[in-house]
Amino acid sequence: MSQKSYTARLKQDYMRLKSDPVPFINAEFLPSNILEWHYVIQGPVDSPYSGGYYHGSLIFSKEYPFKPPSIYIFTPNGRFKPNKRLCLSISDYHPDTWNPAWSVSTILTGLLSIMLENTPLLGSCESTTYEKKKLAINSLEFNLKNETFNELFPDLVTEIKAKLEKINEIKKQNEKEATEKTANEVNQLDSSSNNGTFNFCFNVIILVIFGVFVCVVRKVLYESGDQEE
Repeated sequence: MSQKSYTARLKQDYMRLKSDPVPFINAEFLPSNILEWHYVIQGPVDSPYSGGYYHGSLIFSKEYPFKPPSIYIFTPNGRFKPNKRLCLSISDYHPDTWNPAWSVSTILTGLLSIMLENTPLLGSCESTTYEKKKLAINSLEFNLKNETFNELFPDLVTEIKAKLEKINEIKKQNEKEATEKTANEVNQLDSSSNNGTFNFCFNVIILVIFGVFVCVVRKVLYESGDQEE
């Protein structure tokens, strides 16, 4: 296919994506190479990926739209192996199931749908819900280390930095509260210990006084007995 054909189709897909965005997904192609697209999936709220940002790429051939792209994901996510070519029905692993009528929007919608499933695939991995949620949080700082991510998605970079700042504030507040709680518990323990020492000393004094009293009484009684005799 001529350069004019695949370029025109990809530009058409791009305009369609901008006019009718795919929920939870952003996508841009490299200014220097329209055949290399980068996408970011934001984890849906009701999924284990909530709060996460997952960066990946679509590598198109010059035969597009008659051949599907290669699909990669870079951000650790617990569903797909990072930096591995994914074996999906919408990727170049399965050209026999590809439909030339499908667009970049179709590919990204399908990718998100497959990500939310648990069906084992070539290039997929297993993880617990807890691990996915932990990776979702870790994805914020992970993506900021990627130069291409920063260049293509400046709005998301600003959004992520704001979230990290908020997370750090909450973390510091929790640490402060934990420190104060520990200090209070120590003070209470010291107070209880001091009260216990005081009570012990007080009891000893009472016993000593009582012992002296008993001795005095016994002495008085003894002397009284001698006088009666």
